[in-house]
Amino acid sequence: MLVARYSAVAHRTAALLGAGHEAEDVVQEAFVKAFRHLAGFRRDAAFKPWLLRIVANETHTMTRSRGRRAELVLKAGAEPDLRVPEDPEGAAIATDRRARLLAAVRALPDRERRAVVCRYFLQLSEAETAEVLGWPVGSVKSRTFRGLARLRKEVGGELS
Repeated sequence: MLVARYSAVAHRTAALLGAGHEAEDVVQEAFVKAFRHLAGFRRDAAFKPWLLRIVANETHTMTRSRGRRAELVLKAGAEPDLRVPEDPEGAAIATDRRARLLAAVRALPDRERRAVVCRYFLQLSEAETAEVLGWPVGSVKSRTFRGLARLRKEVGGELS
């Protein structure tokens, strides 16, 4: 039941934090580790942040062992929409804006990228982000603030 409920968000987390094409392996290893350590899970805590912290740690371990910074890959988790858009020009502009935003996010320093991804792409609260990344809440706030400032400077006017 837990795998069915959380595998999509775990996969998205791994991909956004840099696992790229190895996200599936990271998620599988994270679920195995979560199962092995389930006895140590605090019953009063939320499961999702605990699992996503394991995913984040596994992603970090995998990218570090690879010896290079992994490329971000967004995976929608749904079938692509093959319908012809009603407004092709608007759809093209939206696709271009999305691509520029993702490129700017990829260019952020690692810690700022992780904070921004957790807060805005995964829609985690500051407390959940702190738990997932193993940082104090103040670090999450400052790194998110700096990351957003860099993004505004890079693409702010283009995306408004």
